[in-house]
Amino acid sequence: MTTSLLTLDRLAYRIAERTLFEDLSFTMAGGERASVIGPSGVGKTTLLRLIAGLESPSAGKILIQDQVASEEHRVLLPPWKRGIHLVFQDLGLWPTRSVLQNVSDARKAAGLPQVKQRSLALLEALGIGSLAKRRPASLSGGEARRLAFARAMAVEPDLLLLDEPFAHLDQDSRNAGFALLEELLEKSNMAVMMVTHREEEAQQLGGKRLILSPPGMSTPSSPASA
Repeated sequence: MTTSLLTLDRLAYRIAERTLFEDLSFTMAGGERASVIGPSGVGKTTLLRLIAGLESPSAGKILIQDQVASEEHRVLLPPWKRGIHLVFQDLGLWPTRSVLQNVSDARKAAGLPQVKQRSLALLEALGIGSLAKRRPASLSGGEARRLAFARAMAVEPDLLLLDEPFAHLDQDSRNAGFALLEELLEKSNMAVMMVTHREEEAQQLGGKRLILSPPGMSTPSSPASA
């Protein structure tokens, strides 16, 4: 029997009297790609937080590698044991740590070997090795995004969650960001789930789609290339 990397089993999330989504089911295997698309306010970012283990669902289950990780109002598997890394829309870089420390601290926290060597290699591979001693505040937007991807790769996740990673970028910067993402995915068997409200970004990523629509109706569709 094939093991699914991620399974959403009739998932629901409610805030007070408002339902963001319910009866949501979806699966991903290792190395797969998926886009979560829909307008603002339908729970796209909340869904990523649930998958990452930062919040618990109101109903249903989340399974990681066929192990129940979250269920109704309970997080059973903590975020650091899920093999998942979430890159927030604001990137979430640690402002008081250098570029190198942002990457090496993440790798060290994940308990992985060759902390400094691997971190430096990632920075070099992403073209920001010369910025290793800089702080995030001194980086350009493109450099900061490369750092966020380097930190994600440093922890060697099975699943990378991206919350609108190319929002507020012009077309040239968006294309460069996608090229970087493609380069990272080609070098690993990492799966990726990306939140977007742009149909063209979902098409560019390819793979599956999970469509969230108000008032909480959620429908997985065929591959984006179809």
